[in-house]
Amino acid sequence: MTVSLPGPTLGVVGGGQLGRMLGEAAAPLGVEVVVSDPTPDCPAAPVVSDQVVGAFDDPDTIRELASRVDVLTFEIELADPDVLDAVSEEYDVPVHPDPATLRTIQDKLVQTETLADAGIPVPEFVGVDTPGELESAVDDMGGVMLKAREGGYDGRGTLPVQPGDDPEAALEEIGGNAMAERLVDFERELSVIGVVGADEIRTYPVTETIHRDEILRESVSPARATDPVRDRAQSVARDVLELLDGRGTYGIELFETTEGEILVNEIAPRPHNSGHWTIEGARASQFENHVRGVLGWPLGSTDLVAPAVTANVLGDVDERTTATLRGVDGVLDEDTAAMHWYGKREVYPLRKMGHLTLTGSAVDPGELLARARSLRDGLTFERD
Repeated sequence: MTVSLPGPTLGVVGGGQLGRMLGEAAAPLGVEVVVSDPTPDCPAAPVVSDQVVGAFDDPDTIRELASRVDVLTFEIELADPDVLDAVSEEYDVPVHPDPATLRTIQDKLVQTETLADAGIPVPEFVGVDTPGELESAVDDMGGVMLKAREGGYDGRGTLPVQPGDDPEAALEEIGGNAMAERLVDFERELSVIGVVGADEIRTYPVTETIHRDEILRESVSPARATDPVRDRAQSVARDVLELLDGRGTYGIELFETTEGEILVNEIAPRPHNSGHWTIEGARASQFENHVRGVLGWPLGSTDLVAPAVTANVLGDVDERTTATLRGVDGVLDEDTAAMHWYGKREVYPLRKMGHLTLTGSAVDPGELLARARSLRDGLTFERD
């Protein structure tokens, strides 16, 4: 393989925070990035070469993007795999990960069925389209996590349903056809960030993810789990990566059950919030490796540089508004902390606006987590 600089131009469907961090990672590699996003002057705009304004699934928008780049990728599952297939053929531009993988991932029932058919461990599940089917699933499993088959993220599109709850109301809240998954009695939630290159697969150390209201709040890397559990998580993650088509970074969310088993929760065919720690904590970040992977370049090292804890900065306002983040000096005063601002102009309740990462080789993970939470909790948004 021959790599020369400046490199090719990478097109990214999506210009949110992930597109922004992809642009930041691509620049030192000599790779220009053009994004498409429906929001004019999107968060990625200040750090990439250009933006095509248009919907994630709009054929004309993606066609224009494809006409200007050498390789296409996406940072959001709202991209349309059929459109990506069509423009790839029309402009002879490769798309990674493969649109077929995106098609599988977009429907949570299809995703879980694909994993189960391949022998990859998942929680017990069933598709539910009617209140009667949901009621039966709840009775059989003693309570379920109801998931919208398409479109849910950051706590949206999921709803725990217990015996005695109204199944019709639950399906209405989810918004239609869904998947019911047995509620897992887990010790902790885990994540493995994996990267598929042209001829190799690499994974980062297992990360512990801490959620509240189905939204990721903090991550701890390496995970505070036993060596056998971490080894099993790595093995399951590699099985997932072998199953899917297309190069790039994947986020694989897992459960560690109280019995020490590993179950796959969900997969993201893109860089993932649980891998943001890799910017400071690994030799090559998940974003750099996504760029390398989709271009078919040699992958960077996924080795740990230092234990890391990441805390998400979420909107703490009551309603959508423009606002300014206060208290940042407390983070900047911390020698081992790094602040990441996503450049979003509007804040609303629980919207991911940024994150901070603390690293420390000689610090207990629990102490590092407590310090990260304290710094994060010192941040607040004030209405402009």
